[in-house]
Amino acid sequence: MAAQDFNFLLATDSYKITHYKQYPPNVSKIYSYFECRQKKGSQFSEVVFFGLQYLLKKYLTGPVVTEDKIQEAKLFYQMHFKQAVFDEEGWRKVLEKHNGRLPIRIKAVPEGKIIPRGNVLFTVENTDQDFYWLTNYIETMLVQMWYPITVATVSREFKKILAKHLKATSGSMEGLDLKLHDFGYRGVSSQESAALGGAAHLVNFCGTDTIAGVLMAQRYYGCPMAGFSIPAAEHSTIISWGKNKEKEAFERILDQFLSGPVSVVSDSYDIFNACKHIWGDELKERVMERCEDSCLVIRPDSGDPGETLIEVIKILGECFGYSVNSVGYKVLPSYLRIIQGDGIDLSSVDLRYMSSNCIGTPLGGSQGNIIYKNGPAGKTHQKQLGKFQGFKKISCGVEKILAKLSDEGWSAENVLFGCGSSLLQKLNRDTLSCAFKCSYVETNGKGMDVYKQPVTDPSKGSKRGRLSLRRNSDGFLETIERGAGKPEEDLLVTVFENGNLMKDYSLDEIRKNALLQDEELNPNLYNHEQELLHNHISRIH
Repeated sequence: MAAQDFNFLLATDSYKITHYKQYPPNVSKIYSYFECRQKKGSQFSEVVFFGLQYLLKKYLTGPVVTEDKIQEAKLFYQMHFKQAVFDEEGWRKVLEKHNGRLPIRIKAVPEGKIIPRGNVLFTVENTDQDFYWLTNYIETMLVQMWYPITVATVSREFKKILAKHLKATSGSMEGLDLKLHDFGYRGVSSQESAALGGAAHLVNFCGTDTIAGVLMAQRYYGCPMAGFSIPAAEHSTIISWGKNKEKEAFERILDQFLSGPVSVVSDSYDIFNACKHIWGDELKERVMERCEDSCLVIRPDSGDPGETLIEVIKILGECFGYSVNSVGYKVLPSYLRIIQGDGIDLSSVDLRYMSSNCIGTPLGGSQGNIIYKNGPAGKTHQKQLGKFQGFKKISCGVEKILAKLSDEGWSAENVLFGCGSSLLQKLNRDTLSCAFKCSYVETNGKGMDVYKQPVTDPSKGSKRGRLSLRRNSDGFLETIERGAGKPEEDLLVTVFENGNLMKDYSLDEIRKNALLQDEELNPNLYNHEQELLHNHISRIH
């Protein structure tokens, strides 16, 4: 049942209030669809479909139109437009004829399914000919699906990379579900963003500090506990002891959490000193008393993620020793691990000094006199600069970090990653080119396939007619246009009809749909599959 205090009539773009006046006379059906368009050169060739069930349950299910809401909308739009454009009569018909329930049908891909871009993900149509204008009225809300789809997709791309390296350097996939921890709660724009994005990450992983996402999975996807965390320090709990008592701060944490894993941020002053002299010497015996089930997780939180992590693991290896696993890679003792949660991204960005006078990676110096490397001819230079503009925040691709680790002989077993804004915030609707377009109408009882095809941007051309999604004889998913699909082959499922939720997915089902496939763990095979898919799509278009 949709929230009673939410007025659905006000949940659309302003201009849509006037669209009922603009459709052709005697139109009786509007049929539209949502897709993530293909985009040449994008790092994402497929998407994870997730989040529609939440939107339907929270905002669209049950009676959503009442007389009070009609009057509220009427007054608002009169003031907003300064003229009478609100379709009071049309909304009152929804109330009287359908008891305030929306005469709409939505068919969608099962949640969690992995769909190549350029395919239909869901369709929307009116079920009562009097309410053709409703189909695109709800576009505004439904297109917000871009966010959970994009987060789930980004999260799964992380999982592919982590799985590949974990398998290659350990011979196993054990612990994969906890390898990427959601640190993004504070970095998003709202509680609802945290909930939607946090839940989307939980499609692929089980590690999170974003409680809002866990609650959403519980309330809307039937999962009693979808995500897990451990006791962990933040800088305030370390620096409140004072710089000279960092050892005491660390020891206090070990005393308070004798069982179960615990994470300690260790870069408040000098991460390398902390690892070598405090953890690796003064508290070494205390660390070694712990076991795999109560391991210490050391967290660096500044500097170049790749370089810092490599140096930290080398120091810990020297202090605590290591074993060599079955595939020949070094592994720290089971009571000791590292989590890198700062500057983690899917792609790599180098640290650069921000000045028109200089391009390079800073090594030190003061305002107006910066020492930097990788300048002209790859030499180290010292140069007087006219204006200090600061430094660009560094981020490092998880692929690059894991490659560095394996090059140094270390297994991916040793590390976990945390990700915040790069997982939940540094994305938008254009990341996956999400779009909602009308493709079919009925006027005077006759159907017509419709489309857009801008001469200024062919990539924005839309699909035509009624759509279905099928798996063809070659095993590829493809969208069938112009109503030519066979109902028995259609993979789209009716999830909403006339105000009722028709399908209720559990998070367990969704996770199964989103599992990595064997070919995704084999880079050569996966790249071959992607090439075949690309060729198939190119032939269609």
